[in-house]
Parts: sequence; C-alpha cells; structure tokens
Amino acid sequence: MFCSSRREFVAASIMTVGGVCLPKRDLLQAEEPRQGKLPVTALITAYYNVSHADVIVSKILEGYQRNGEAPGPGMQLVSMYVDQPQHIHDISRAMAEKHGVRICQSVDEAITLGTHKVQVAGVLSIGEHGDYPREKVTRQKMYPRKRFFDETMATFRRCGQTVPYFNDKHLSYRWEDAKEIVQTARHMQVPLLAGSSLPLTWRFPDLELPQGCEIESALTIGYGPLEDYGFHALEAHQCMIERRRGGEAGVRSLRVAVKDQIRQAEREGQWSSELFAAARRTMPGTPEDSVHWDPLRAEYDDDLNQPAAYLMGHEDGLKSAVIMTTGWSGGFAFACRLKGEDKPRACWFKLQDWGPFGHFSYQLEAFESTMRLGKAVQPIERTLLTTGVLDRCMHGLASGGGRVQTPELALRYAGAKFPFANHPDSKLILPHT
Repeated sequence: MFCSSRREFVAASIMTVGGVCLPKRDLLQAEEPRQGKLPVTALITAYYNVSHADVIVSKILEGYQRNGEAPGPGMQLVSMYVDQPQHIHDISRAMAEKHGVRICQSVDEAITLGTHKVQVAGVLSIGEHGDYPREKVTRQKMYPRKRFFDETMATFRRCGQTVPYFNDKHLSYRWEDAKEIVQTARHMQVPLLAGSSLPLTWRFPDLELPQGCEIESALTIGYGPLEDYGFHALEAHQCMIERRRGGEAGVRSLRVAVKDQIRQAEREGQWSSELFAAARRTMPGTPEDSVHWDPLRAEYDDDLNQPAAYLMGHEDGLKSAVIMTTGWSGGFAFACRLKGEDKPRACWFKLQDWGPFGHFSYQLEAFESTMRLGKAVQPIERTLLTTGVLDRCMHGLASGGGRVQTPELALRYAGAKFPFANHPDSKLILPHT
C-alpha cells in the first residue's frame, strides 16, 4: 500500500488494523485502545533542553510544534525510564509532573507499570546524549542502546507479549550489536523502526528519485562530528540511492579519506566535484563559484570533527560518497547523476534548528503508523547498513584513513515508500524559512 501523504497513511493504517489490536505473532500482542491515543513508554539516556529526548518525547507531551501549532501525535506517554536523571539540566521530573507521566526505576517497570503485562502499545528508545564513555580505539560514544533493547526483549519474554519498538539513530556503536538487535527482533517478530530524522524531513526542491532509476554516481554532503552527524549523512544518502534499480545491494568495500587524501580520492575518480557543487548549490548561502568551493577549507579541530570522505563501493557496482565538512556547511544535501540525463539532480535536507525542531515529529508519525499497522513503515535494513558503514568508517578514521573490504555489509533491501515531509502530494505544514 502506498499513500501520497502521511495523513492518508495513518488513516489507512487505522482502517487496516481496525483500531483493535496488533497482528497475532508467536508471542501474544498487547492490545491497543479502541479509541483515543496509543499509550507508549520512553527509555531515555538523558532528558534536558534540546536533547534528543526533548525534541522527540516532548512532542508527544506538548504537540508537534512544527510552527507552534498545537496538534500532536496519536500517542500518550504513560511512563519513562531515565538512565541518567542526575544530569545537571534534567527536565524529566518536571515534565513528568506537569503531564502526569510515571517515572520508573527500570525498563521493565516502564513497559509493564509494575504488572505482569505489557501496558503500552509501543516502546521508544532515545539513547542519545548523556555522560557515557567512549570506545578506546575509535572514540565512539558507547550509548546503552543495546542494553535498552535487551532489557525490553527480556520483559516481552517474561510477559509473553510484544509491541513495536523504535530506536533513535544508529542501532549501536558496534556492528555486531546492531546485527544481533535486528536478528532478535526478527526472531521475536517485533516491528523494529530505527534511524535518523533526515529521510523524513523537508527536501528543497522536493526531490524523490523515480523508483527503479539507474544511478550512475551519487554524493551527499554532511557536516559536524564524524560519528554523530556522519550517521545522519549516511541515512540521508541511503534513503535516496535505495530507490535505484534493484534496490540497495549492500556495500562491498569502504574507503575513508582524511586531509589531503580527500582531494587525492577525487583525482582518482572516487567522488565528483561536479556532484559536490550541485548539492552545495541547493543549500542556503551558496557561494557563486560552487564548483571550486573547497571542502578542506575549514581548519582541523580534532580527529572526530574534521573534513572526511566516506567512499562506498556497492555490490551492484555503484560508487557513492559522503563528504563530511566542518564549519561552513549549510547542513545536509544530496546530488546524483541518472543514466541518460545531462544535469545532476540535487536537494537540500531542511532541518528546523534552535526552535520547534519540527522535523523530529515526522519520526513520531512513522512510529505511530508502525504501531497501527503492526509492521515497520521504513526498512530496518537501511539503518542496519548505515550502522555498519559508520562503525567501519570510525575504525578507518582511527587508523588515519584507508580501505577495507566489507562482505558482511552485503545487505539487500527495497527502498521505503513512506512519504517525507513535503512529498509533492502531501498537505503538511512547511517550516518557516
């Protein structure tokens, strides 16, 4: 089923499921209310102003706030578990008191409310931000996303019930953990939604590549910390190129380039300055001479926040690139060349910063649809692949760049059909620009 707008998608989801219960699986399913909002719980690392918990969970409590409008999701937050409530700027207790949300001492309590049954229709895991150690070699932040997932599955097994699960951002800092998470969810038939907000945010122009198109080359511009924002860039990249003929075929090899290696990779044909310029031209504040705009212009701050290139060789022969810049970038943008076309196609991914952060509301709409349909509305294989690519890239960065074969990332999947924010046929509110 394909719906041209999110509202149509949610409405069709409600009709499909009938608003009664999720589909039967090997384990019993928790029933969703016949009327009213779906009860959900949130598993949070840290909850403070402008943290991921704030820009996601607060929208369940206080509305989408895309442009300050009141309506919110068809969900009700009934409980939350906060792993680090001692954070100096914590707002979880104040928000819980304001909205009558139960703060729980464990993941199990958050899901069952202290009973022997699953009391929610969905679980949101927001394992981003907080004071956590870094991996010794790669310096990846060791967020407890795998622990949140494992404890949730333990509760599902104890209760003999499962409900859909949402994992914010990449599945884990370790590929092996991510693979296990997906395998466990499949075994237990738990609808698993995950990833970045980038695939669902506004695109200017509102570019959607034709399903089954032939992509000759593709490039995405990102910026900022190479793990945190590198993941967003990879997800934006994948949501575009997965629509090519045959779908995504997987990544057979990776090359990480830093410093002078970036320009050397361009000279070797590993990435295209023409596509870089085309993507750059869609961004605000584009210089007139984009063709010669230098991605190495910014100073090197440190190893985790420097210009870098993630160069991918896909199983079907496609070569694609994510170019991470620092400082000057206007955000995230994509460009590609389709077979038979003279000019590249390109778009900018619009985010609402330092305000409503309305782009996160579209993740909530996707999760609501997942709960009502009883199946994930975006492919979990996308986030499994981007998690694996990012992990391998972080190891490459730690060794100063280099090339590696990645047969374990030969993940095939079809592109998503769930519409992004300003899909041409949607009637959603656009952000102020």
